[in-house]
Amino acid sequence: MHRRLFLRNGSLLLLSGVAGPGLSDQRETVSTENPVVRFAMITDLHYADKDRAGTRHYRETIAKLAQAAKQFQTEKPDFLATLGDLIDAAEEVETELGYLKRITREMDKIKLPKHYVLGNHCVDTLTKGEFLAGTGQSKSYYSFDRKGIHFVVLDACFRSDGVAYQRKNFDWTDPNIEEREVEWLKQDLASTHKKTIVLVHQRLDVAGPYGIKNANQVRKILEDSGKVLAVFQGHSHENEHQLIGDIHYCTLMAMVEGSFEASNGFSIASVFADGTIRLDGFRKQSSHTWQS
Repeated sequence: MHRRLFLRNGSLLLLSGVAGPGLSDQRETVSTENPVVRFAMITDLHYADKDRAGTRHYRETIAKLAQAAKQFQTEKPDFLATLGDLIDAAEEVETELGYLKRITREMDKIKLPKHYVLGNHCVDTLTKGEFLAGTGQSKSYYSFDRKGIHFVVLDACFRSDGVAYQRKNFDWTDPNIEEREVEWLKQDLASTHKKTIVLVHQRLDVAGPYGIKNANQVRKILEDSGKVLAVFQGHSHENEHQLIGDIHYCTLMAMVEGSFEASNGFSIASVFADGTIRLDGFRKQSSHTWQS
């Protein structure tokens, strides 16, 4: 039995349903109008050419990604965002570059614009420059507009002293949005009048090892802007949702967890003109609908 949370008119309802034998999702019909924008998300692929460790099946990410790609081909979202930890750690730079080349070869088969959020495993042995070069992306944090919605990509792979993660120089429990990025975020949100979605790897809604250390500071900036609808994040490998300061914080299911195929997890989000967001989850990814 699959249970899910559904937010309607400020009331939180618990719904349940039974997943079918195919590539099931858990959609809710909330509006007959067309969404302003639709975008796909995957997170925590942790691709590596190495044996399973616990619940993480590193090599099976390739098959799981191919399954997601078929769904994206059918759904035709506007773009694909990966929310960090595209690859897993390696001891040697060349080995980790090999993981990156292999998974980006598969990513290139998905004919959608792509946005890569940096995760701690992306820069375990690599530098940010090396990872970004491998994905064809120029910046680790930036913003863009798509069909009237503003998107912000954040990079929390900085130590508390502001030094960037790279070459095993960090403790993964010490993620931070560094000072220059904080100032950039303030200015970026002040410069747009559009409804905004934030994409980040480490979590902005919790304390403890999975939480960004200056999350309170960042959340206040998001709340004060009055423009942010939701934050989508990964890192802790679980389905979770919190509403804080009228902003939805949604943690997405890791693709690496469990053995193919029923264990897969990916999603497509639809944003409507009135600020309603519908998240269509596939396999182990939960579905949500948040009405403005």
